[in-house]
Amino acid sequence: MKGLDEARQLYEDFGRDMLRRRFPEFEGRIAVGLVGRGSECYGFDDALSTDHDFEPGFCLYLTDADDLLIGGELAQAYRELPIRRSARRSRLGEGNRGVKRIGFFYRRYLGSESAPRELRHWLSIPSWALAEATNGEVFRDELGAFSAIRETLLHGMPEDVRLKKLASQLLTMAQSGQYNYARCLRHGEEGAAMLALAEFVKAGTESIYLLNRAHAPYYKWALRGMERLPLLGEMREALSFLLTAENDAEGQALKQAVVEDICANVITALRAQGLSDSGADYLEEHAFAVQERIEDAELRRMHILSEQ
Repeated sequence: MKGLDEARQLYEDFGRDMLRRRFPEFEGRIAVGLVGRGSECYGFDDALSTDHDFEPGFCLYLTDADDLLIGGELAQAYRELPIRRSARRSRLGEGNRGVKRIGFFYRRYLGSESAPRELRHWLSIPSWALAEATNGEVFRDELGAFSAIRETLLHGMPEDVRLKKLASQLLTMAQSGQYNYARCLRHGEEGAAMLALAEFVKAGTESIYLLNRAHAPYYKWALRGMERLPLLGEMREALSFLLTAENDAEGQALKQAVVEDICANVITALRAQGLSDSGADYLEEHAFAVQERIEDAELRRMHILSEQ
């Protein structure tokens, strides 16, 4: 059983009754779900995932006021549920289940206890943090305090921020894949060439998520997550090929062709979204076209590669 399914089942089997019996006045104020760190929160877990930092369970999200009133008692009630505990946890894997303050949960990802209000704040949050703060499922949230922030993070990124992030990633794609990969090979620097390809894959992946108005998970799951993207999700295989194919002369030539094919598909998507009308094959021109469409003057004047 997948971790998310098991979390929901444990809540239905044990958690719902516990809340109803022991916290009837607060039951409708407690959000329940499983969101955050771990492959199970993305639905990517398998048999191998259980070897560390994997623990069945769910999360109970409280407002600050409710945490002061019942947080300790609720945490004890959760610990008493018949849920098997895992002893194989790293320091990063501790505290991923049980009772959490809503504000504390979001602070670890956003640097604040609420959704960003300023463009600069939005721009400073890495995509993996936004992805981790909004993955998983919320099983119930009548109060809506937890879900309100979640919805803003999922769907409320200002368009100027998306364009700024996208322009930076597009220029990185141009420099690393269309220019520096072949140039490093001509210099005889195969290691540097592979690093250039890695930069291209990373920037290409981020760009495709941004074109989908989605948040890219951290590197381990970024390519895997592309299978869920409706736009250019099929580029996952081409991007993976760049990292895994042979690097002999034939492979190098093929990789350069694949880079150009990926860029051509991205350019088509940019034009379809009205983000560029350039006829160039080189992504640099499209990156600056995207930058010019930013309405906020301060963001538009920032260096194109800057995302801070």
